[in-house]
Amino acid sequence: MSGPPPGPPGPVQRSMSVNNGPPSAGLPPQSHMPPQSHMPPQSHMPPQQTNPPPTPSGQNTQQSQQNLNQIVLEYLSKKGYVRTEAMLRKESEPEGRPLASLSEAGGPKYTKAFDLLRTFTEDSLELYKPELKRLLWPVFVYSFLNLVRDAFTKDAENFFKTYKDMFAHEHHDDVLTLGVIRLPIHLRDSNVAKMYLDNRYRLTLTTMAFYNLIPFLESKVHEGGQVITEIIRDHMNILTVDRAAGGSERSIAAILARGGGEEDLPAEDEGIPGHNPGHPHITRQDNDADAASKIRVNLGPYPQEPELEEDVRAELRELDEKNPPAENQNSLVEVYEQHIKREPTEDGPSRDQVPIPPSLARDVSMEVQKVIEHRDRFKIPGRTGGVGPAVSVCMYTFHNSHDSINCIDFSGDSLLVAAGMAESYIRVWSLDGKPLENTLFPESMTNATPPSSSRRLIGHAGPVYAVSFSPATANPDPKGPPTNAQFLLSSSADKTVRLWSLEAWQCLVAYRGHDGPVWDVKWGPHAHYFLTASHDRTARMWSTDHIEPLKIFVGHDNDVDCIAWHPNNLYVFTASSDRTVRMWHVSGANCLRMFTGHTTFINSIACSPDGKTLATGDDSGSIILWDIESGRRKKRMRGHGKGGIWSLSWSVESTVLVSGGADKTVRVWDVLMETNDSANKTGADGGIAGKESTAKGGAGASSASGGKKAAKEVGVSADEISAFPTKHSPVYKVMFTRMNLIMAGSAYLPPGAA
Repeated sequence: MSGPPPGPPGPVQRSMSVNNGPPSAGLPPQSHMPPQSHMPPQSHMPPQQTNPPPTPSGQNTQQSQQNLNQIVLEYLSKKGYVRTEAMLRKESEPEGRPLASLSEAGGPKYTKAFDLLRTFTEDSLELYKPELKRLLWPVFVYSFLNLVRDAFTKDAENFFKTYKDMFAHEHHDDVLTLGVIRLPIHLRDSNVAKMYLDNRYRLTLTTMAFYNLIPFLESKVHEGGQVITEIIRDHMNILTVDRAAGGSERSIAAILARGGGEEDLPAEDEGIPGHNPGHPHITRQDNDADAASKIRVNLGPYPQEPELEEDVRAELRELDEKNPPAENQNSLVEVYEQHIKREPTEDGPSRDQVPIPPSLARDVSMEVQKVIEHRDRFKIPGRTGGVGPAVSVCMYTFHNSHDSINCIDFSGDSLLVAAGMAESYIRVWSLDGKPLENTLFPESMTNATPPSSSRRLIGHAGPVYAVSFSPATANPDPKGPPTNAQFLLSSSADKTVRLWSLEAWQCLVAYRGHDGPVWDVKWGPHAHYFLTASHDRTARMWSTDHIEPLKIFVGHDNDVDCIAWHPNNLYVFTASSDRTVRMWHVSGANCLRMFTGHTTFINSIACSPDGKTLATGDDSGSIILWDIESGRRKKRMRGHGKGGIWSLSWSVESTVLVSGGADKTVRVWDVLMETNDSANKTGADGGIAGKESTAKGGAGASSASGGKKAAKEVGVSADEISAFPTKHSPVYKVMFTRMNLIMAGSAYLPPGAA
């Protein structure tokens, strides 16, 4: 599914689908068809039927041929060749098809054809070799799937084992998935196999390469050319383009400049639609790194709009004149220039890759407030003298919820909190106790009941599993445009995502498209796009101005449980019940990284503000930090009890991580400290948490229950800074504000209610 963030336009000028057509379109002429029949050697035939007498009439000849076929089938069945009968019957049907040699059925047939194609590509001119080599992967896949479908189990296994190493680098995920397929019934259970069989594989070839390939296959009908032609005809769409004269990545000059074209670029639309369309450009060569780590990623910040920069700078200059900075304090303009301003860089995305609407006056006010908060925040440096930074947690505990709360989220301006309920509604509270008014249709005009400090949003037809406030900040100028949260997203078991107005307190849109409960929903960094995760094993990217998803991210083998955005808006992360995490490119919807290492279900995921590190938490109480650039694990942090780490959040400096979960604790972690994953420590109890209370944690750690027994059961890694246990309140949400204060939300669960 394509949408506003389009990928780069491909070079396709005209399309040729190698389906049904004349020989010039790729089908072998009748004169090149193999002879009618190759019977087994006479020494293998029963003695009484070795030399069947000739018959003068055509009818008798046909009947004699049928009798001979039946004798062969009976003989092979007696010898135990149980699958040969089905194959021989299939090939001897009166469809104009010849009766193939029994020695060339199954594995030998596809092996000979694949070797023919591989030899042809290796012997081709260097100018055409890179693009012809990409034909090997779909031929390999469909040859293997055909062998499995026709019940050649052993032949399929041998074929796969022989050639899989050729594709382990570029198609690592699919090779692993296809490797477990053995029987025809597996084809129905494998999503990847069904995707290949139900769709045509798209491939782009230049015109000359294509017209060199087809005559070669026609001239090698008996040596495997017909098999390759049938695969192309039945399962592929060949798109032909003319070789550009210059200036293009497919030009002769560009290929020669790359040293023979071994790294020729594939077309943007290559592959199965929606399944890794187009392979990312591999630029680095590191033989020791994982294959995924060789895929170039741009982790730099998303550039700001030039007009927005000018307006923000002007506003900051006015504020500096009204309130000059204190001694040893930078001005707001200096902070903006040094830390906040985002210009296009080689390591960052372009605005064309992920376009967002033009900025408004509201966006200017929000950027100004971000600069103010960045300068005046509680600064958290790295470890000094071996002592981690001290941080505070403000805990909001919900009472009388009767274990019906599924999710909690705080607004970016710290004024609202929303909870999704198992009873299918959403409850929104004002954290400062002020009434939540309907600004579009004031209740005073309708003589309704005066507004209260909470609102109930009704519309879903199933439990609400996730809520997400649109980006917001405190308003630097009360007379200026409002910067509070305007919208709330929610996802539910009813397979829908709903967009709610926080001005009218009504549902604006119901987004439909998922084929199962939607487990998670997250706004993008700039509020125009949002991401959803579902039981249907997909994640989908949407925009507020489209009713249908813009992108569908397909590849996980199980539910997609939680999701996160990269700060530069170019990548998204999905965590699945298949215990893997994937990184996807927003524009191409292709998978760039797969992080493996969790042994239980992954419950939470968060990307650091600097865009370099990913944190994931699982059911066993472990948190793993991943280096996004290399795709490797940095370290594992332990301390939480079992049951699930439900929320993660990063400090502004990306040096401290906070987590909360089912073990009823909030824990703070030192990200920079290097530890041995197996090094554990235990410590004293941390602080206490209560309704709207602030606690400060000291050094050391605590278990969920604070007892000695629990401390022995759960090892705590040395990089835990502090732990804040609650008495009977599982923690649903933790959030670092832009001022580096921690907000947490929990629901009181009386003893024995769990």
